Amino acid sequence: MRISQLDGQRVALWGWGREGRAAYRAIRSRLPSLPLTLFCSADEAADARALGDAALAIETHVDGAALSRFAIVVKSPGISPYGHAATAARERGTRFIGGTALWFGEHAGHDGVVTNAVCVTGTKGKSTTTSLLAHLLRSGGHRTALAGNIGLPLLELPDATPPPAYWAIELSSYQTGDVAAGGARPDVAVVLNLFPEHLDWHGSQARYVEDKLALVTQARPRIAVLNAADPVLSGLQLPGVDIRWFGDERGWHLRGDVLHRGDERVLDTLGLPLPGRHNRGNLAAVLTAIEALGLDARPLAAAAFDFRPLPHRLQTLGERDGVTYVNDSISTTPHATLAALECFAGRGVALLVGGHDRGLDWSGFADAMKSRAPRAIVTMGANGPRIFELLRPVADAGGWSLSQAADLGDAMARATNALRGAPSPVVLLSPGAPSFGAYRDYVDRGRDFARRAGFDPDLISTIPGLGIG
Repeated sequence: MRISQLDGQRVALWGWGREGRAAYRAIRSRLPSLPLTLFCSADEAADARALGDAALAIETHVDGAALSRFAIVVKSPGISPYGHAATAARERGTRFIGGTALWFGEHAGHDGVVTNAVCVTGTKGKSTTTSLLAHLLRSGGHRTALAGNIGLPLLELPDATPPPAYWAIELSSYQTGDVAAGGARPDVAVVLNLFPEHLDWHGSQARYVEDKLALVTQARPRIAVLNAADPVLSGLQLPGVDIRWFGDERGWHLRGDVLHRGDERVLDTLGLPLPGRHNRGNLAAVLTAIEALGLDARPLAAAAFDFRPLPHRLQTLGERDGVTYVNDSISTTPHATLAALECFAGRGVALLVGGHDRGLDWSGFADAMKSRAPRAIVTMGANGPRIFELLRPVADAGGWSLSQAADLGDAMARATNALRGAPSPVVLLSPGAPSFGAYRDYVDRGRDFARRAGFDPDLISTIPGLGIG
């Protein structure tokens, strides 16, 4: 859907976060007099009123009846379309789209394809993969945009002249369905993996998978780059879509720590600034996507050695009093926490887990702790007590330390106490849960962790390479 198609329709905005404000500015830049209604919180309403937009009505109460007054509601990604209000309005004919749909609608060609747009999604590793894609393309001399869920809404990208040669776009499961809703198709879509996540937003694991896969099942990209090692993706059928596999011996894959293209040995990945074998494995996804764009990926692979890791993702902050502090605040699933632990095998690790309770099953994590538990685990947050009770019999049997903390500060104190005498001690924040309630977002949580450990939060929070470069 193009923004011009909103003209003459009853349109509302729902949400006034960064994505909501970006959608407002984009609409206003093309339709300056279109009547709009904004649904937002009372605190956000004051900020919106300060705009002095006479054509913008503001309402702080939202329900199905209020939303159903509008033909189109431009919804912020964090608001679930499966809640009571959205469901009731949809049943009465209201259409919900997001800023991602508007951006794709604006950039689609006559055939619906956004040329040279590579969309990356997956439960784990999508930010690093998207950023690495942009880095390698730029290292080859190609002007590339890096945006999306990674920290820069697509609608905030400037209308550059000339436009970038390539688009590296991260999409969350909140946004993947928006591509098809915009009436557009990405040139290349990359799906890295699928694990249970965001079940409170999607309503069920089955719907989460369905929404995530909408990027390839509904948006119908020209080429889909899929992980051959993922049990769901490996069985996916996409008639009419060219599928390129990574993690398969016929294409880009790891053999041990060595990256191969088929039987050709390309480089040893051990020295790469990509924390965790899963991230080094996703280099294979990036190179497969580059080939899908019609480029030669082999000479670009070595540029991964110059990659700058992203903040809050297995980010080593430094050492204080002999203890290394690692910030993996973006970890919001038990699977991500297990992957983080693998990076520090052989070291004395105190792991901090817990946060907002989305009802995810931690039993698989508990089973893994029977054979590969760290020296200590400290639970915290709303789901901390539930994780603690699940782990207690495992800790008793295994003889490792388990404790509960009131908050992050308490958890860090317990962690450092548990590490006395440990070899190469590491305090690892990899919560396996969102930060809602205690913190605004994972960035806020990671910054607090850095501050409490004695590091400057401002120096560890910048995402390199956002925008067009």
